[in-house]
Amino acid sequence: MFTNNLYKLLILTVFICFNSYSQKEGWLTGFPEVFEKSIKEKKPIMANFTGSDWCGWCIRLDKAVFQTDEFKKWAKDNVILLELDFPRRKKLDPTLEATNNELQNIFQVRGFPTVWLFSVTKTEEGKFSINANLSNPFQKMGYMGSAKDFISKAEYILEKMNEVY
Repeated sequence: MFTNNLYKLLILTVFICFNSYSQKEGWLTGFPEVFEKSIKEKKPIMANFTGSDWCGWCIRLDKAVFQTDEFKKWAKDNVILLELDFPRRKKLDPTLEATNNELQNIFQVRGFPTVWLFSVTKTEEGKFSINANLSNPFQKMGYMGSAKDFISKAEYILEKMNEVY
């Protein structure tokens, strides 16, 4: 009995870990955990809409920016990283796939890579409210070839967000 319960606990723990964390260091995938973390830590979310196994520009952005020590340090101090992957060769968990599709529709993402910076609040009813300007998307970024340029653009967006929200 004890061994059976321990085994179930181990499987559940592994499932939760794979559900909440991307395979890339620092990137989360779980929802609404990412929104809760953003509110708790008072940091905006950087959402990377990517096609990790087929999109050439996504792969380049990952190598040129996201895998650099400069970006990792900056991100740890400034944002919560959210990966929204749309792979073609690997199958996502159906719940994760549905969440990714829902956020893709909300943010009107038509091409990859697309990176959005946004904040969230929680209403009195316990629902999340996304703070993003979809009609004039100054919070949206695409491919950049260096961590320095990417961080500079992200900091500019964060400053504007502080003025607007």
